[in-house]
Amino acid sequence: MKSMDRKLGMLSSLPMVIILFIAFLAPLVVVALFSIMPPKVFSLANIPDFSAYSVFFSQGYYKSLLWSLGMAFTSTVILIIVCWPLAYGMAKVFGRFTLILTIAIVMSLFVSENIRLFGWVLTLMKGGLIEGPLRAWTGVGFDSPLYGVPSIIFGLVYVYLPFMLFPLAQGIAMVSDDTRQAAADLGATRWQVFTQIDIPLAAPGIVVGSLLSFVLAAGAVAESKILGGQAVIAIADDVETAFTFGQNWPLGSALSMILILIIGGLALLGVNRIDLDAIMGRER
Repeated sequence: MKSMDRKLGMLSSLPMVIILFIAFLAPLVVVALFSIMPPKVFSLANIPDFSAYSVFFSQGYYKSLLWSLGMAFTSTVILIIVCWPLAYGMAKVFGRFTLILTIAIVMSLFVSENIRLFGWVLTLMKGGLIEGPLRAWTGVGFDSPLYGVPSIIFGLVYVYLPFMLFPLAQGIAMVSDDTRQAAADLGATRWQVFTQIDIPLAAPGIVVGSLLSFVLAAGAVAESKILGGQAVIAIADDVETAFTFGQNWPLGSALSMILILIIGGLALLGVNRIDLDAIMGRER
């Protein structure tokens, strides 16, 4: 019976597998092939020379990659710290208010990311919604916190908060209250319960949220352009420039492949640590 169900499942998923291959894998293969072409060609009918990859190091594109990965890592750590209390409340405390909070957070996703970021620009800029009235009423102003690395990281945390919050809440919901109470009855302190019960059992949600947040943040470009004023150049910005203004498809493809390989490798490491059966509620 299980064998028949498995065969039926494979057959029913075949159309989606074909669609994913056409929509995802085929373009990825084209990008990979373009990455080994000579500079500034627009056809695959050329002799491969891998020169685009050497440019990655010789012209300093690796710095953009390091900045992007560093800011993505920092924003992911901040998101875990910020979202844990809220996720715990949604999973264990808020009750019916959780639905209202969820709707409020999801509704923000219906507004364009750029519009939301420009809203923060108007709020935090010199003479903006905060500094302007404060200076008019008190005569005391302050410099804008925009156009720097901290503002970029703030933008990443703000934009990708839902992608950390909801998986984290799901992971915390998987932690049984009886298990926590049993540990407390055996003399465990709150810190021991948190470090030895909550975190290990909620690890699938932590890993999923971290992967989503990190991957999206590493490839983000709007935050560095709008809030950062390009104080640093993100790798995604270099990719966009190579494909558009630079008209250098091989370079853009090479930068894309390097980012894909690094992010893909980290994602695979994370996925291997996830208990998908537990998340989906399936029997082993």
